[in-house]
Amino acid sequence: MPYVVKDNCIKCKYMDCVEVCPVDCFYEGENFLVIHPDECIDCGVCEPECPAEAISDDTCDDADQWLEINKEYAEKWPNISKMGTPPSDSDKWNGVKNKFKEHFSPNPGKGS
Repeated sequence: MPYVVKDNCIKCKYMDCVEVCPVDCFYEGENFLVIHPDECIDCGVCEPECPAEAISDDTCDDADQWLEINKEYAEKWPNISKMGTPPSDSDKWNGVKNKFKEHFSPNPGKGS
């Protein structure tokens, strides 16, 4: 039962979660992070670290959608193991609705 990154991470991308992950299963997109579901060990340490509350376990209502998105982009984007600098306007985007539909970028991030 892996954890997934959801909509509210888009354009926030705080990355506090990356620092605590014991198995380095985070992958970085241009404006979003994902967790590789085949690498996540379901420890849950990332969930409380996310200031945007964008991480949840795969029992959430929309888990199937987010599991598919996380898996797809984890296989395309670079793995990260260190916290980077979040966007300067990340606080402005925290809590904005429909970010995946309106603001998601499929482009990879820089990686670390």
